[in-house]
Amino acid sequence: MAIVFITGSTDGLRSIADQVNAKGRMDAIIHNAGVYSERSRGSTPEGHVGTLAVNTLAPYMLTALIERPSRLVYLSSGLHRGGEGSLSDLDWTKRTWDPAKAYAESKLHVVALAFALARRWPQVLSNAVDPGWARTRMGGPGAPVDLDTGQRTQTWLAVSDEPAALVSGCYWHHLRQDQPASEVIDQGFQGQLISKLGELTGVALPES
Repeated sequence: MAIVFITGSTDGLRSIADQVNAKGRMDAIIHNAGVYSERSRGSTPEGHVGTLAVNTLAPYMLTALIERPSRLVYLSSGLHRGGEGSLSDLDWTKRTWDPAKAYAESKLHVVALAFALARRWPQVLSNAVDPGWARTRMGGPGAPVDLDTGQRTQTWLAVSDEPAALVSGCYWHHLRQDQPASEVIDQGFQGQLISKLGELTGVALPES
């Protein structure tokens, strides 16, 4: 089962986690929500920048609070490769707002989270997917990737029993493994990111 969410509120995320846990353990969860090109920094009730809250803090919190499924899939973007150097100012309190950079950073975060979880929770298959520029409400009607192609990889990773799908700690694009940004596979970066997300949310990511 895949859970689709979009909220930047801590209380809202805790409520979602409680509702999911009340239904019982999920087989698979696809973290698919995202915002792009926010004109201003914005602010959640907790004071976090909107792009960070939805694209990074939400999947982190839900991952930490929902009972561990067998499979986790995080939707990222090829643009994550432009998200380097974000850890010094995750919440954009010191820098001039740059919506494209903020989006790239948030997508770098979720790939790094997926890779970190593959190491921390070896019993869970954790992967990240670049679906391409798809014709969704976000992508617009002129995007080159149709909806079927855009959803195929994450669906396959969530349900397939093919040996190729039963892997963890990989970055995927159109059913093929791809090379992510170098920071993603840096265990030091992964650890720093998880520590900072824990500080920002007040939610600790469980150990194995």
